[in-house]
Amino acid sequence: MKPKYFFAAFLMAVFGSLVTILVFTGFIDKSPQANHDGARNDPYFRPRPTALNYTPGQDGILDFTDAAEKTMHAVVHVKVRSTIPGQEIDDPITEFFYGHDLKQPSRRVTGYGSGVIISPDGYIVTNNHVVEDSDSIGVILNNRQTFKAKLVGRDPETDLALLKINANSLPVIKYGNSEDLRPGQWVLAVGNPFNLGTTVTAGIVSAISRSIDFPDEDAYKLDSFIQTDAALNPGNSGGALVNPSAELVGITSAIISPTGAYSGNSFAIPVNIVRKVANDLRQFGKVQRAMLGISITEISPDLVSREKLKDSGGVFISAVTAGSGAADAGLKEKDVILKVENTNIDSPSEFQEVMGTYRPGDKVNITYSRGGTEKTVQVVLKNIEGGEGTLTGDSGSRPFEGAVLNPLSSKDKNRLGIESGVVVAAIGPGKLRDIGIKKGDIIVSINGKTIATGNDARLATNDGQTFNSIGGIQSNGTKFMLEF
Repeated sequence: MKPKYFFAAFLMAVFGSLVTILVFTGFIDKSPQANHDGARNDPYFRPRPTALNYTPGQDGILDFTDAAEKTMHAVVHVKVRSTIPGQEIDDPITEFFYGHDLKQPSRRVTGYGSGVIISPDGYIVTNNHVVEDSDSIGVILNNRQTFKAKLVGRDPETDLALLKINANSLPVIKYGNSEDLRPGQWVLAVGNPFNLGTTVTAGIVSAISRSIDFPDEDAYKLDSFIQTDAALNPGNSGGALVNPSAELVGITSAIISPTGAYSGNSFAIPVNIVRKVANDLRQFGKVQRAMLGISITEISPDLVSREKLKDSGGVFISAVTAGSGAADAGLKEKDVILKVENTNIDSPSEFQEVMGTYRPGDKVNITYSRGGTEKTVQVVLKNIEGGEGTLTGDSGSRPFEGAVLNPLSSKDKNRLGIESGVVVAAIGPGKLRDIGIKKGDIIVSINGKTIATGNDARLATNDGQTFNSIGGIQSNGTKFMLEF
């Protein structure tokens, strides 16, 4: 190459390099930069969420160590001892040799779960299914201290129970607010899976106010869960679901799995319900359920078309109970409830979750739509017996002739096609067991009178003195009518 061409090529290369540097510094270096107050010079930049959603660690990496440390010491291991009664042996050959009265012996079994300390003086929340039918309950703290626990009360409808141990100055988990949860937020699940000891797993909130159809339809009455993908396994039941700020947002309760072990979905009871149930059990010995006095239906496109509704949100009132708070306030069938106080309602599960935080006698503002016109009324909530006062542990659900009778949920009434009834939640020696009533049976009428509460059964029989007939549905779905 001649010198003059070589020199020209060299100049062009230098010029190209300069242009490249100018382009790079002019555009790339003007990418978003952090300024002194932490903001960025970028109109599309959004700052990281607050500690409720995100906890930055070293180099900005997501870090849950602080939340885990604060939580682990307030989660306990619950150990339960129970007795499985002996059963008659139904085997022709065995009966031939040993007789018809042969029974298998009773067995002592041990179960495990988790619990969450909610007060320094030893109150602990766990799941009802962890301690149900227990003979004794033990609690093991994270520091390996062991205590005998007293069962303060339990509530099968929400699958919650309250325990008490004789201890002081215990670490606690601060209550959060489950209404603040949004899908996509990070959460930690802390419990004792497989009896291994305290274990922490992380995931995100997959859904809120989730309605679930469990295979065992008598297992849970609550129908508004927090769904997460945090790994839960047997033994996690009753453990803590916390946000990255180490606030309790739920009590882990269930999984849906073909194998019985974690397979991607887990469920927790919202803490706003947990707090109310725990306070009720501690103060009254039973949960104070506030009844609005309506039956509701989810609003579907078919319902909107059939009823010519102006609103696609809210819940549809399919029936109003005479004498209820809703009836007194003027709510009617075919009204659409849009809000309870300031909380928007878009599904029956959301409605149930919100109503589960109130007590009888509370006054709540209900915003509803009637014919497309929005109105707000104040409703005084009532208890299951139709009054406005609280019920003691001896009222409503106290044993009736050896049986504990619980009101049916709206979901069960719709499933069975009945307007009222009580389910036999537990049964012992007494008239009802003598005539063949079993746990899980549903009693619809006694002496020709409709039964909706345990108190109705007492009134219909003159407190157990008179029995002429009992009608109902067996746990297998078979209807029955017993006459005496």
